Amino acid sequence: MLSEKAIGEINAELAHCVTRQSASVEALNIVQRHQGWVSDESLKEVARILAMTPDELDAVATFYSFIFRKPVGRHVILVCDSISCWVMGYNPLLGLLKTNLGIRFGETTEDKRFTLLPISCLGACDRAPAMMVDDDLHGPVTSEMMEGILGNYK
Repeated sequence: MLSEKAIGEINAELAHCVTRQSASVEALNIVQRHQGWVSDESLKEVARILAMTPDELDAVATFYSFIFRKPVGRHVILVCDSISCWVMGYNPLLGLLKTNLGIRFGETTEDKRFTLLPISCLGACDRAPAMMVDDDLHGPVTSEMMEGILGNYK
C-alpha cells in the first residue's frame, strides 16, 4: 500500500508531465525511496494512478537497473562488468566481494546490510575496476581498499 506522502509526490510529478505514462520512471523511484523496493502491490497501485497496465509498468521497472523488484539490503553494491572493468580486475574484485560478504550476485547478506548486483556499465572506464555502493562511485578498487569501503556503510 502506498503512503499518502508517496501518492502526493507522484501526483506532484504528474503535474510536470505531458502524459501520465511519462511519469512512470519517477513514480517508481518515488515508491522505491519510500519502501526500499517496488513490490507487486505497489506496482499495481502506481499503474492504476498512471493509467497503465501492471504489465506495461513492470516492463519499465525491469528495464532499469536501479529499480528493484525484490527486497534489497540497506546498501546496494553494483559491480561494473563492462569490458574495461573486466580487463582491469573485475574478477578479483568480484571474488573479494563474494568472499567478504558471503553472497553471490542477486543475494543479500543475512544481516540485510548489503545486496550484490551486476551492472553492465557505470560509465567509469577511467576508474576501472569500478563499483557503486548506493550513490557512491568507487574506483579503481583494489583489495586493500575493500574493507574501508564496506566499513563506511553500516
